[in-house]
Amino acid sequence: MKSTRILAVAALALATSPALAQSAGSWTFGIGAHQVAPKSDNGTLTATPLGDLRMEVGNNARPTITAEYFIRDNLGLEVLAALPFQHDIAVAGVGKVGSTKHLPPTVSLQYHFGQGKVKPFVGLGVNYTRFFSTKTEGPIAGAELELSDSWGLAGHVGIDFQVGAKGAIRVDYRRIDIDTKAKLNGANLGSRNTVNIDPSVYGIAYVFAF
Repeated sequence: MKSTRILAVAALALATSPALAQSAGSWTFGIGAHQVAPKSDNGTLTATPLGDLRMEVGNNARPTITAEYFIRDNLGLEVLAALPFQHDIAVAGVGKVGSTKHLPPTVSLQYHFGQGKVKPFVGLGVNYTRFFSTKTEGPIAGAELELSDSWGLAGHVGIDFQVGAKGAIRVDYRRIDIDTKAKLNGANLGSRNTVNIDPSVYGIAYVFAF
């Protein structure tokens, strides 16, 4: 009987413990790591001096941070930032021809469901990607490869698992529309010169409220 009462009290305490604050006017901050995995078909540059080139862009993982301000209960505006990602650029049948770095800050409006210890959320936002430090090698070594900046939509889903009164472990997934136009030595690289990166971005983070 005593053990039953103890279990009942413990269950009540768990059920009534404060959830991660997501009320209007509150903030959360997250730090974690995410993998940027471009889609498998990154497009074909057509009618280039080397013929049609099927592009391949490699994966990369980096530390990330987020800050979210709740403009209403459970409705937040989030900013995602990261250390620069670096990707190898390859051509099918040729191999690696270069590499580039990019910063992909993303602003999203997100809705968080429920008040319990497990809280899913969904979001939609805008991504801006800036490419820099682009290098060439192999058959185009020494040439200047330029990749234009990109604007696109970004979808976001995830789950927060509360740990303690103000913390949570977050696992999440984003799909981001990133397209860049390629130029070689100042000229469009082919008649169709768009590289479709459109990555899946997934990772884990620790999020805390303040």
